[in-house]
Amino acid sequence: MGKPTGFLEIERSDRTYDKVAARLKTWKEFVQPLAAPQVGEQAARCMDCGIPFCHQGCPVNNQIPDFNNLVYRDQWKAALENLQSTNNFPEFTGRVCPAPCEASCTLNIQDNPVTIKTIECQIVDRGWDEGWITPQMSPRGTGKRVAVVGSGPAGLACAQQLARAGHAPTVFEKSDRIGGLLRYGIPDFKMEKHLIDRRVRQMEAEGVIFRAGFEVGVTVSVQRLLDDYDVLVMAGGAEQGRDLEVPGRELSGVHYAMEFLTQQNKRVAGDSEAIAAPTGTISAAGKHVVVIGGGDTGSDCIGTSNRHGAASVTQLEIMPQPPAHENKAMTWPDWPLKLRTSSSQEEGCERDFAVATKRAIGADGKITALECVRLEWVAGDDGRMHMREVAGSEFTLKADLVLLAMGFTGPRVSGVVDSSGVELDPRGNVAANVANYQTSVRNIFACGDMRRGQSLVVWAIREGRQCARAVDEALMGASKLPR
Repeated sequence: MGKPTGFLEIERSDRTYDKVAARLKTWKEFVQPLAAPQVGEQAARCMDCGIPFCHQGCPVNNQIPDFNNLVYRDQWKAALENLQSTNNFPEFTGRVCPAPCEASCTLNIQDNPVTIKTIECQIVDRGWDEGWITPQMSPRGTGKRVAVVGSGPAGLACAQQLARAGHAPTVFEKSDRIGGLLRYGIPDFKMEKHLIDRRVRQMEAEGVIFRAGFEVGVTVSVQRLLDDYDVLVMAGGAEQGRDLEVPGRELSGVHYAMEFLTQQNKRVAGDSEAIAAPTGTISAAGKHVVVIGGGDTGSDCIGTSNRHGAASVTQLEIMPQPPAHENKAMTWPDWPLKLRTSSSQEEGCERDFAVATKRAIGADGKITALECVRLEWVAGDDGRMHMREVAGSEFTLKADLVLLAMGFTGPRVSGVVDSSGVELDPRGNVAANVANYQTSVRNIFACGDMRRGQSLVVWAIREGRQCARAVDEALMGASKLPR
């Protein structure tokens, strides 16, 4: 244990943000890290619990009390080795993970939790700055080739683990750059893309081959991959956005969030407008923007719209407004339902809860407004809560641009899924269990969002690591890869 009385003596302190006016002028990250002595002080708050519930909260099972203790003792390199033994990409999770580990922190019962996410991020960032993170090559090869379809966090984690086990993985990505939804789904102001690029360089040195611009099932067939490789791993994202099935959906100016976000990420990467927006530019500049959906993707649309110079941004959520504070006695150590305000929402946004969209109104084929209605949630005879419209609550909201950020329904079934012949589960995801990640087709495995549905980056990393272990066992009969 770092400091037995640390949690009694030290208050929680976290990273700060640049001022709103400054950060809206750039697409760079705006989080200011803590000084190293402050990080050590925050690590001292860890209670080193007899039962560390933060392990349960963390999908990759980071050994949080251990690396907290090492940081407190100024043993940063050892802390990095510990962290990377469970998490391939702490610089990703240290920026975009909602930190369920902190919700599970024992100190969170009656106080503020340890700043686990900040400590994790600063461990790995220091590791890169100090040159401690280098390629980890396998001492010998197995001669086994694995095709990994999808270069998001699940595919990258799976490929890296397989390469370190001595196999020869090739990652196929349909987009022009590696990274999947990390690359084109997360704005640069939340996670700059050079972080992906340096991991790709590390993985190439470890023996991973990357093939961008290859859409499996279109550019190259599944059967060709099965002929050329011993195993195929389906690790694509849940890319099928939930649609808004209302009259007027076809109007110009109504777009999926990912169309909007991908265009901007391509612009930041230096692509010309013809490459970034081949079907037409989607811009929020000077427009009244309505974002439908209250999750992370909706928040990303808000931050991007504000940086475009939107006239106004309104976010609609179909669920009722959560309480400002959770009932910890009821929820801890699970992820609590409470009102959260993202950095993008802080930059300027009107939020409205328990609202449904009834109709899109337009003129000359373009969106001009949304017709909405308020909802209430009532208990039904089946004991479940049901929503119903509030009589007479209809209202109209001015809208020049509507962004659909209502979540994802699962992977795209065209291409790799259809042509592989794998079975789907009732939710439309690729059916594979977590015991061996095996699908209904021999030598095809599935992990990440393609298997479990829309989820967190940290869950994708866990699934990629677990799937790599299952593939290694299938190829070699036993596995030495960590879980």
